[in-house]
Amino acid sequence: MASEKSKILVVGGTGYLGRHVVAASARLGHPTFALVRDAAPSDAARAALLKSFQDAGVTLVKGDLYDQASLVSAVKLADVVISTVGAPQLADQTRLVDAIKEAGNVKRFIPSEFGLDADRSGAVEPARSTFITTKAAIRRAAEAAAVPYTLVWTGYFFGYGLPGIGQAVAQSPPADKAVVLGAGDARASFVDEGDIGTYTVLAADDPRAANLTLYVKPPANTLSHSELLALWETKTGKAFERVHIPEDAVLQQIQEAPTPRDKILLSIGHAVHIRGEHEFEIDPSSGVEATELYPDVKYTTVDEYLNRLL
Repeated sequence: MASEKSKILVVGGTGYLGRHVVAASARLGHPTFALVRDAAPSDAARAALLKSFQDAGVTLVKGDLYDQASLVSAVKLADVVISTVGAPQLADQTRLVDAIKEAGNVKRFIPSEFGLDADRSGAVEPARSTFITTKAAIRRAAEAAAVPYTLVWTGYFFGYGLPGIGQAVAQSPPADKAVVLGAGDARASFVDEGDIGTYTVLAADDPRAANLTLYVKPPANTLSHSELLALWETKTGKAFERVHIPEDAVLQQIQEAPTPRDKILLSIGHAVHIRGEHEFEIDPSSGVEATELYPDVKYTTVDEYLNRLL
């Protein structure tokens, strides 16, 4: 008889990435719980999302990251807790670690990482304080609490890295000129959000991923900005001028960017395209690669995604 599927609680399940994790958990047959502050929101889009969860068999659990009693009660329902909270709540995941420790039943915790490697990144501000130092602190809190964990590294989400064909700030394809940070030869990884959900859930109770980092680094989706632009040129039949921005100018642009969003995107772009932080070999003592661990998953390729933009 097949082993019983683990029960999964998703915290942050209505967010950008969280909804994909919730959907994957339900699709893969796990009893799935989504922590929500309001199970009947007045916002029509949020209400429709929650209905789609329920239609997929997901149980909505009323609770709040800032209400410890409700958080502990929710955690007690699950074998695995996956957090997908956004930047403003990253530091507050210590509350979730405390709840997991108090509940005493959780077999695996996946904190909200899904980006640059917090223990290895040399990203500059504001990405450093917004993401890197905060995520590293949550890692240390989970370790100190002896909570079994899996960390998930993903590279660029398709929805952030590809609409502008790899440009750090632009969210639409170039018309005639493409802005390239640095030389354009550092290789970057891109991953479909739905695939992130699938790989995360597959690893959630996989002993091969326990207390390790799961690197979601599909080989077909790892390419330099120059290669990405060349692929787009082939698809569109149009050549684009490359406007290369040297590192000192990128650092200046980060300081002068008009919005916090642009500052963060540029500082991440600096880490990826100039520092080359997506270029590394996985140390088998600390990490595993998702497509090798789960070769039967047919992931969405960059090539396929770009076809949607035509």
